[in-house]
Amino acid sequence: MANIKSAKKRILVAETRTARNKAIKSKVKTCVKKVETAVAKNDAAAAKEALSVAISEINKAGGKGVYHKNTCGRKISRLTKAVNSIA
Repeated sequence: MANIKSAKKRILVAETRTARNKAIKSKVKTCVKKVETAVAKNDAAAAKEALSVAISEINKAGGKGVYHKNTCGRKISRLTKAVNSIA
């Protein structure tokens, strides 16, 4: 355990941010899974609905610095491509 006051604070802040990032990543993964499930079932309407939610969540995560912008773009591109393949 750290002895210096600022180091103790950094540990607390890092834990807080880690928890926040983990929650955001989990939410994104859930949204992505919903899109992939809809695509697997060939349900175009549900896939498009889930895609719009997923894109929103991915962009929010990118804006908060959880994901790099290129990672966000790649995820969105792959999901959109999958949805368009069944439409």
